[in-house]
Amino acid sequence: MKQKRSFFTSFLIGFVILVGLDQWTKGLAVKHLMHQPPFVIWDGVFELLYSENRGAAFGMMQGKQFFFFLIALVVLAAVVYLLWKMPVTERYMPMAVCLMMVSAGAVGNMIDRIGQGYVVDFLYFKLINFPIFNVADCYVTISAFLLILLVFFYYREEEMACFSLRKKEEKSE
Repeated sequence: MKQKRSFFTSFLIGFVILVGLDQWTKGLAVKHLMHQPPFVIWDGVFELLYSENRGAAFGMMQGKQFFFFLIALVVLAAVVYLLWKMPVTERYMPMAVCLMMVSAGAVGNMIDRIGQGYVVDFLYFKLINFPIFNVADCYVTISAFLLILLVFFYYREEEMACFSLRKKEEKSE
């Protein structure tokens, strides 16, 4: 039990650091980019451009803040469940880090939605006209991609059995 408590404590510390980093970068964007022309990092390729996103990725579902709040709660509930079921071994640390990142991204954007009614975005790949995004979006995207790789190529089926909702069947004598 002590090992599990230490695992959760480490997870929470990393989670708080990641959420803090996301909120700090958004604060910098508000302070230095709002009502300013884009800050060009690489001309024609990448720039910092302040934007207020009231929707989801690519500006879809504008004004559906309650829906996004519910999605974030479902993600957080799933992360808590997976962490609870996860064996505390080095083998599962990559998954734990990915879960930390996806939950920090969900909470980082949820803080914006609850506090302001929109999410602050500021990273813009102008070269391909990619939608403007933020650090929390990076957490979610990178961790989701890595989780897919882990599930399909790193963990064996029997290693994933610990997450099953089904009760273990009793072996008959």
